[in-house]
Amino acid sequence: MAQHNKLGKKGEQLAVDFLEKHQYRILERNYYYERAEIDIIARKGDILAVIEVKTRSSTLFGNPEEFVTPKQIKNLVKAVDAYITTNDIDVEVRFDIIAIVKANNGYKIEHLEDAFYHF
Repeated sequence: MAQHNKLGKKGEQLAVDFLEKHQYRILERNYYYERAEIDIIARKGDILAVIEVKTRSSTLFGNPEEFVTPKQIKNLVKAVDAYITTNDIDVEVRFDIIAIVKANNGYKIEHLEDAFYHF
């Protein structure tokens, strides 16, 4: 497996661990709809959190959250709409980013709630 793929998988697992620690219930990982992939779908109370995980080895070229594109956001919205319809879910949906950067001997994790409103 390529190094960047290993880092991405590690980041997704760190994100799941972080969310579970903060009382989120993980409903789906790597949910696919057409060409879109949702990294994590989680629920906390009456909120369905659609979470894009961005992991980087450094911030040399920018912060991880800066790498979410408008096309990616459009695809995520389409995918979560299909998920909600298929599973007959009626709750508030929130789009989050979990930005992870490798730092020294560990990782810095930042959870950006309602992240797409900041773009």
